Parts: sequence; structure tokens; C-alpha cells
Amino acid sequence: MLVWAFLRATAGADGILVAGVKRVVLVMPSQVPFEVHGGGRFLVRRKDFVPAYLRTYEAGHLKEKVEEAIEALRSCNLCPRNCRIDRLHDRFGVCKSGRYARISSYFPHFGEEDVLRGWRGSGTIFFSWCNLRCVFCQNFEISQLGEGVEVTPRELATMMVRLQEMGCHNINLVTPEHVVAQVLEAIPYAIEMGLRLPIVYNTSGYDSLHSIKLMDGIVDIYMPDFKLWSREHARKYLLAPDYPDVARQVLKAMHHQVGVLKVDESGLAVRGVLVRHLVMPGLLEETRHIVQFLAQELSPDTYVNIMDQYHPAWKARTDPKYKEINRRVLAEEMVLAYRYARQAGLWRFDTRWRRLVRW
Repeated sequence: MLVWAFLRATAGADGILVAGVKRVVLVMPSQVPFEVHGGGRFLVRRKDFVPAYLRTYEAGHLKEKVEEAIEALRSCNLCPRNCRIDRLHDRFGVCKSGRYARISSYFPHFGEEDVLRGWRGSGTIFFSWCNLRCVFCQNFEISQLGEGVEVTPRELATMMVRLQEMGCHNINLVTPEHVVAQVLEAIPYAIEMGLRLPIVYNTSGYDSLHSIKLMDGIVDIYMPDFKLWSREHARKYLLAPDYPDVARQVLKAMHHQVGVLKVDESGLAVRGVLVRHLVMPGLLEETRHIVQFLAQELSPDTYVNIMDQYHPAWKARTDPKYKEINRRVLAEEMVLAYRYARQAGLWRFDTRWRRLVRW
């Protein structure tokens, strides 16, 4: 049994959420679940792991990626919106982000998947704004209202290193689709400051192939959400009818880069793809198509978190136009979601197996 400090977000003087302290106890399981390591098939010895960005840096290719990404801001095409706005001179399009990234919070997160949170937390950095307009967004204060403050690349790098110093197992970039250039610009500073943790790219799946190519050799773990399958529902609920086509393309690209999820001896993710799918009320046909895609177009070994956390938020809670999703997901709908996934051939489902007790 280990005791660790859980960091509860509180507002700091700079407006960015930092940490207050709360204690947690972690009860270690006797062994890592078979679905995580696959009997050794998906095991990478921790002593053999080197973060992708370090290899790219040592090979001399990181500078090229940074320069390409920054140049792309002059007529931004770094997400599927393709706004062609000169963000380098602080103009902005759909994502409402200009030259610098805006951060709402950063802290060790104990609510993430067990393969990420481990016993010291996943080092999450929440970027403000978003290139989607999900009517049910459960973080709308951050994604739609833009709560947070702008930071320079060096400041962003400092946050990464501070999370490493807190003991986090990884750097978890939440909603980075529209700030790929700014993230890349921060990486060299972070390396110079001593960053050695794996990087998690935690995305909605609405990324450009250009951005995913730029992140090749930088990201160790891709964690895309595959939200909806049909253009009709994507148009209505995400205000992005091309979302399903984009998500299918980028998930294939991510899988091509890093493969299925691999873990170290303690069950911590070190490389690969972890897909999240939020089951939505009344939209189980979307789930059925998505899990079939994951099994057939990526791999039956794809590690999947089929989530039941949906609750009506933002416009879905207040606008009668979305009354059909103004409810929680039913237990029988979750049973059906898992049935579809198993029938498709998936078997590596995320579960809670590290027990945290907070007080």
C-alpha cells in the first residue's frame, strides 16, 4: 500500500489552476490485468523505454518539425477547419486561439484510465478553446468559454517539467488539436529542462493529418475520442459534419505510427493508441459502427475505454432542440455497447483495477 498526495486544482495568482493537497491511498493489485499486458504480448520493459521526442531530438529532426508547425500558423491549416487565418500575428478562426496557447489548468489527474493515472497521477495540461462545438460538452467552460490564460512556449515547458517533479507518470495534453504548433515549440525547452516522461495526445479525434504527421516522433500515446459515426449526427451535435471522416483517417494514422497500446511491468502505458468512446443516449448504432471500425480497420487488440459518463451539459441540457440527448445513458444501453464491441472482436476494455482511497 502506498500513500501519495492528490493535487486538487485551485486558482493561482496567474489565473492558472494549480494544486492544493489532498491525501490518497493506493491499494496495489496483486497483478496487472491480462487485458492490459496480454500475457506479455503488449509489454515494454521500462528500462528499454525512451520517449519518442528524445529520439527525434537526438536525431536532429525536432527543429525541423517546430519550424514547419510555426510556419503553418501564417495561414493556419493545422486542424480540419482549415481557416487559413494568420495566427502567427495573433488572429484567430474557429478555435479562437492566436499566437499562443491558453491553459485552463494543469495538475496530477487521478480520474484518468488506470494505465495513465498509475499511483501518482497523469500530468494533465488542459488547453482552453476547441475546434469542435459539441452541444453536450461537459467541459464547456474551458472549451467554449475559453477560461484560462495565455502562456509562452517556455512557460508551457515549465508546466510539463513541474508535473514531472510532482511525480506524474506522463504528460497528458488535453484538447491539443488547435495548439499543435505551440506544443511543438515548447518541447525543446522541456527537453533542456530535463523532461523524460511519455507524452499523451488526448484529443477529440478532430485533427488534421498534417498535425498528426508533425506529432510523429513526438507523441508516445495517442488517446483519441471517437464520438460519432454519421455525418448527420456529427452535424447536429458537433457542428462538424466531416468529423466522422476525419476521425477515421486520423485514427488510422495514429495507429500506423505507434500501434496498439503497450505497457510497462506495472501496467503503465508507454506507447500506442488508447481509444475513448462516450456512449450517448439513443445513439447505439453510432457505437456499433465505431467498434466495428476499431476492430477491423485498426486491430482487434485496440485498447478501448467505453465510457458511461455522459450527462446532459451545455446546450444539451437547456435547448429543447436536443431533448433526445437530455438524459443519462441507461444501464441496458451500456450492456448493448459492450455486446457490440465483443461481437466486433474487441477484448481489451479499460477497467478500474488500481484502487484509490481519498480523504
